[in-house]
Amino acid sequence: MKGWQLVEIDKPLVLVERDDPQPGPGKILIDVRAAGLCHSDVQLIHEPMAKFLLPVIPGHELAGVVTAVGEGVTAVAVGDRVAECPTATMECPGYHFDGGFATKHVTSADFVVRVPDAVGWTLGAMMTDAGMTSYHALVKRGGCEAGMKVGIIGIGGLGQIAAAVAVARGAEVHVAEPKRDVWDMARALGVKDVVEDAKAWENQNFNLVVDYAGFGTTTAAALQALRFDGTAVIVGLGKNEATISTGDMVGRQSKLLASRGGTKEDIAELYELVVAGALNPAVTEIGFDDIPAGLADLEAHRVTGRLVARF
Repeated sequence: MKGWQLVEIDKPLVLVERDDPQPGPGKILIDVRAAGLCHSDVQLIHEPMAKFLLPVIPGHELAGVVTAVGEGVTAVAVGDRVAECPTATMECPGYHFDGGFATKHVTSADFVVRVPDAVGWTLGAMMTDAGMTSYHALVKRGGCEAGMKVGIIGIGGLGQIAAAVAVARGAEVHVAEPKRDVWDMARALGVKDVVEDAKAWENQNFNLVVDYAGFGTTTAAALQALRFDGTAVIVGLGKNEATISTGDMVGRQSKLLASRGGTKEDIAELYELVVAGALNPAVTEIGFDDIPAGLADLEAHRVTGRLVARF
């Protein structure tokens, strides 16, 4: 197998070659067909505390074909099309064990979800993180439903999926995004309005605002957009801190929730939306050899939507 391994913090990934791994009891071996690239992969490369995880092959968004199963595995068989839920436990692929930036990947049979034949590998991988994380925050944490006035902050890889899901569920959807070159993409999803800054939503009586940017000021703006008893959900971590008005929160009796990842059930529900034609997110495909350059493009903000490596 081949894999792109992080050996040292703040250094480029290193291409390694080794014998194919073998699955132990309860494990499966996946022939990786697609792996998504995420801003959190870029953060991992530069995170000083990640030195305790090294060496590791990053990549927490992956899908492929099962090529071997370990002792005791009965729910998954050789030849099955599967994708991995990266938040099935506190141990995440690409962090706590080798992830998807490799041609072969070993994981627990309990962590995977069946990928329907009608779902291509690119979206099969993409729905495991960009899809699952955005969906869980919007639907499971935020309770998005028909008739609600919903704000989506950030229309990147996660926000575009959330906006499409909210529209499909019958919500009135508004988007805040400073990059005007993606406004047409946002409007094509069926949203009602796009603004440059969520501050423009102050006192506009939103039922729900989901912050996929998380730059502090965006979370503060989300809270000030809410109606009485409204909900804001923070997902993005552009910054690790935010200054908010607790007095304003008490006055509105607002709720501020956090959302991390999601579940295998979320991924399965997203696959149903893909099959139904409700999700067609913007995505750029690259090859396995292009993964380091793709991460550099992500870091330089040269990517629109999501970036997925196809093997």
